[in-house]
Formats: sequence, C-alpha cells, structure tokens
Amino acid sequence: MTDPTIRDAATLNGWRKSSYSGSEGGSCVEVADGYASRVPVRDSKVPHGPALVIPTAGWSSFVTAVKAGAFHV
Repeated sequence: MTDPTIRDAATLNGWRKSSYSGSEGGSCVEVADGYASRVPVRDSKVPHGPALVIPTAGWSSFVTAVKAGAFHV
C-alpha cells in the first residue's frame, strides 16, 4: 500500500469510526486498522469512495495538532 489514495475504500477491511470524530453521528471520519506504517482514512458517508492513505507519523502529528486546537472550524 504505497499509493496515497485508494479509489474504492470498501475494498479494505477493519474500518472504524475515528476516536477523534465528533459524537453527533452521521458525518464521521473512519480509519482502518492493521496496515503497517499507514493509516487509511475515509468519509463514512461515502464508503465506496476514495480513502487517503497517510503515513502513521503524519496521522499522529495531525491528531496532536487537532487536539491542541491548531485548526479552527
């Protein structure tokens, strides 16, 4: 898995709602576990849509920045 995207995210197994998604339901970020050194990420509303494949270190940095309030919505 070296391509930064996957055309049909439903081809991967192990999707779960990210623990960093909100609790409102409906619109969630999902991540797939079990892919060495990569974190596949998709929009739960489009399970057969594309997924981004992010290096684990990049995902960790992103989550840390979100927790720190670096992004304003």
